[in-house]
Formats: sequence, structure tokens, C-alpha cells
Amino acid sequence: FRIDIIRNNETELEFDMVGVDASVANAFRRILIAEVPTMAIEKVFIMNNTSIIQDEMLAHRLGLVPIKADPTAFEYLGEGEATDLNTIVFKLHQKCAEAKDAPEDSTLPSEKYVNSSVYSRSLEWDPQGSQSDWQDTEQACRPVHDDILIAKLRPGQEINVVLHCTKGTGATHAKWSPVCTASYRLLPEIVLLEDITGELADELQECFSKGVIRV
Repeated sequence: FRIDIIRNNETELEFDMVGVDASVANAFRRILIAEVPTMAIEKVFIMNNTSIIQDEMLAHRLGLVPIKADPTAFEYLGEGEATDLNTIVFKLHQKCAEAKDAPEDSTLPSEKYVNSSVYSRSLEWDPQGSQSDWQDTEQACRPVHDDILIAKLRPGQEINVVLHCTKGTGATHAKWSPVCTASYRLLPEIVLLEDITGELADELQECFSKGVIRV
């Protein structure tokens, strides 16, 4: 049994598991989806929300924003109180207003208004207790992506919320799943029992996907 890493970058990991049954590969898939703990937004305290998005939908959208944080540094919340050992706090406060220097003939909201779009980069981490030691380090907590659109605002509309992130697994809710999807496929070994040449070799190559058989 061995594992060969095929591709590994910030958004994708592909590897071959050689010498194992398909059931083992499927077990790895299920573990990745449901058993690997992460940090995700669990509680949303809404101070003010005058956008067109209902409070419940806003909380749902915020909960699905992936958070970059080391789950091994935190405990499970359980039934106890939120502390710096089990909770990450984010704040989001954004209000839309008319842009004073906007061109008169402009029709673009990004030019006519200020803070017309609320993105995940607007989430501000509020370190609690010993978490302040993580600022300006690799352990600093933040959204994985800065360009996730959360809501759109128009002049006078405002969103002011406090978010609590806790530790969990995908078995409880998909927001704690560390992968958007995990899949596997069988890679059979093709053994030719005799040499095939000429036109037969070309016909054999056409029977498979591109790259499987080389002439």
C-alpha cells in the first residue's frame, strides 16, 4: 500500500492510493467530508440589519463563509460558555451611503454608492484573551477567501453583526466540512497479453480515453 501525491495546491489535492480496496478509498472520502474538524460560524448576533436580506438568510450565508483557523488550537464548545479556548469572534459593520464624488451619468453601484457590496473581507477578527498573541502570525484568523459576496446594500441600509465561530465536523453540518467535495475513481491496470502493432494498435488506442494507450 502506498499513496502517490499527484497534485497539491491551495484549493485542490489529488492522490493515488495504490494497493487498497475501493472500500478503503471510500472510507477516506467519507472521513474527509464528515470527520475532519474545522472552525465555522455557528452563532450570529444581529444588532442591526436593514438590508433586503432577512435575518435568517443573512445568518445562513455568513455561516457558509469558510474560516481560516487552526482547529487543533480550540476545544469543542459543548454546553459550556464561549471562551477564547473554544470560540473565535468576528465583527461585521457596514453601512451604505451616496458617493459624493460619483459621476452624474454613472449607473454603476460601485461608483454611485459607498459600501454597496458586503464581502467576506469585511469580517474583522476580534481576538479574545490569549488569541491576541496570534495577530500578525500564521495563526491569525480570517476568511479563507476575501471576495465572497454576502449582501448588497443601498444608501441608508446597514448590517451590524457579531459572529461566533466554533469547532465542529461535517457530520453535524456541511459548513464544518473542510472540502467542498471529495470523490474517488478506480484506476485499473491494463495488461496486454501479446504485442499489438499496426492498424490493430491504432484501433486499440481509439477504444480508450486519450492518454491511456500510447502507440
